[in-house]
Amino acid sequence: MAGALALTALGPQALAAPAAPPADGPAASGLQGQFARAAREFKVPQSVLMAVSYRQTRWEDHNGEPSTSGAYNVMGLTRVLPGDVERPTAQDRLAHLNLSGDPAVMKRFDARKAPAAEPSVDTGDPRLHTLDEAAKLIGEPVDTVRTDAGQSIRAGAALLARYQRAATGSLPADPGAWYPAVARYSQAPDAKGADAFAERVFDSVRSGESRVTADGRRLALPADPGVRPAGPTAKATRAAVAPTALTPECPAGLNCDYKPADPNNYNVANRPDNGYDIRQIVIHDTEGTYEGSINTFQDPKSSASTHYIVKDDGSLVTQVVATKDESYHAGNKTVNMHALGIEHVGFAMKTGSWYGEPLYDASATLVKYLADRFSIPLDREHIIGHDEVPGPLDGYVAGQHWDPGPFWDWNHYMSLLGADDCTGGRMPAAGQVVKVVPPFTPRTTTYYDPATKTRTTFDEPVNFGYLYAAPALDAAALSDPYLGEQVATEGPNWANKVVAGDRYVVADRQGDWTAIWYGGQKAWFQNPGGRYTSVVARSAAPVVLKAKGTAPVQVYGRSYPEDAAYAGTGVPVQGSNSASLTKYSIPAGQAYAAAGDPVAGDYYYGGTTLGTLVKGAQTFYPIRYNHRIAWVRTADVQVVTPETR
Repeated sequence: MAGALALTALGPQALAAPAAPPADGPAASGLQGQFARAAREFKVPQSVLMAVSYRQTRWEDHNGEPSTSGAYNVMGLTRVLPGDVERPTAQDRLAHLNLSGDPAVMKRFDARKAPAAEPSVDTGDPRLHTLDEAAKLIGEPVDTVRTDAGQSIRAGAALLARYQRAATGSLPADPGAWYPAVARYSQAPDAKGADAFAERVFDSVRSGESRVTADGRRLALPADPGVRPAGPTAKATRAAVAPTALTPECPAGLNCDYKPADPNNYNVANRPDNGYDIRQIVIHDTEGTYEGSINTFQDPKSSASTHYIVKDDGSLVTQVVATKDESYHAGNKTVNMHALGIEHVGFAMKTGSWYGEPLYDASATLVKYLADRFSIPLDREHIIGHDEVPGPLDGYVAGQHWDPGPFWDWNHYMSLLGADDCTGGRMPAAGQVVKVVPPFTPRTTTYYDPATKTRTTFDEPVNFGYLYAAPALDAAALSDPYLGEQVATEGPNWANKVVAGDRYVVADRQGDWTAIWYGGQKAWFQNPGGRYTSVVARSAAPVVLKAKGTAPVQVYGRSYPEDAAYAGTGVPVQGSNSASLTKYSIPAGQAYAAAGDPVAGDYYYGGTTLGTLVKGAQTFYPIRYNHRIAWVRTADVQVVTPETR
């Protein structure tokens, strides 16, 4: 779904390195000391207090700004007021519907019968006011607890102590005895979700954690492998989730249920057993509530669905479409055919600018399970955002979604998946394939709200770097022919942004600047000493593609079979079946990294009882064309050897 929560873009400091923390002194010990003092004050084991914070925010204070679901500061305490919640316009609602990406299906969508506005957020729910409750416990104003990391830690410690007393009547010194308080701190509405959070917290207690925060503070939680957490108590959680008739496809240890989408909102299929394989996983942001998303997917008039929804607190994963079936989530038929969609819940906070750690943890657990089951590579060509899905035809490119957006920490997420931790270190040479690895550090960013005609400025970590038409900060920002004139710093303007983990071919270098081939042009970004690129070794078998001749290569937004392939199948040749994206091309001499193996053009027709897969003789390479994936015909390109020097 669209990414109105991901409200950001980078300024000239786009690829600046994070500040190196000193070995000691206030920056290194201040926050660590505050954990120690709060632990003593409220008689909470410091390891438990630090582990709870780590599993909520990784010890980040986020400048006192809210998460996408109303959590604040290092302890992730919540505060959501009625005025905090975004109210989607009718146009916003329609943008989340009719996502089959198949014009033959999309033309049947009737906007007049589209689902009404989703249910409003119950801002009176106590789970959305843990900050208020905790502030009262320590006698501090809510704004102080919201903005001050030290007071957030004190408030979180006080709340944990209150939960522990309620559960056991005491404040034991044994960290393992604090399981019920930790489980309740999750605010999960059911026992299994609370247990999942508590287990992750005690994993951190036993194994230890250490990291440097975005503002340069070094913290360490020493390992304590001897801790044995107690089991959950009934007082710590609410009633368990009611069983469902369908069994969700989920890994052990993840709290899952199944609430089926309406059959009008997906295609029944039999992936991957009928030669109709699953290649990618697409990460989405709901931009709304969990309940509203379920309602949308169960409404037969929405023509939209997904495979899974991950709740914002990580307490529950709901499956709505079987993995064997083609859900309508990406707005692109080819991607829908060969991908799984995962939505991530946010309340659409007006100023939400980060995602909570419980959501990342639950999502990564699900993705690792799915990737292993369907042999999906754990890289950024196969684990992609909705913002990397192309428009299938000319008329759809400008309107393609941009979620999960710049606030999604791809570096961290891929590390949770166990993917290679690539860091830069040397300037790449022309012809080499590189993974772009900008740091996830704070930048001044903006978002313009056309409904209120106001522009909001943020100073939060983001996942991308700016691209320029020349190697200079005062050069023109890169543009896209489908988007027209854009403000460079706006989040929805994906034309001038290179996202963490994506692979490109180096076109040139000049001083501390590197150019990549991107969208038919040279795209320059600052790369001092090669810190923000990691050269992909030849042993990793990167495939580089160039035009075979002197004519520009056509670029496609989908990989359909040739017209002749439909003969005898009972499936009509699709409208604009062989149409390319006419404003895109690859000029002779440019080179692009393949985003997977060559694939046969195909189209799945769900209009018959068992469905019909039309597969052609024509094959395509998926490529990383610009911010988004695209396709080129294998007949039009040649594979060349990437440089290795």
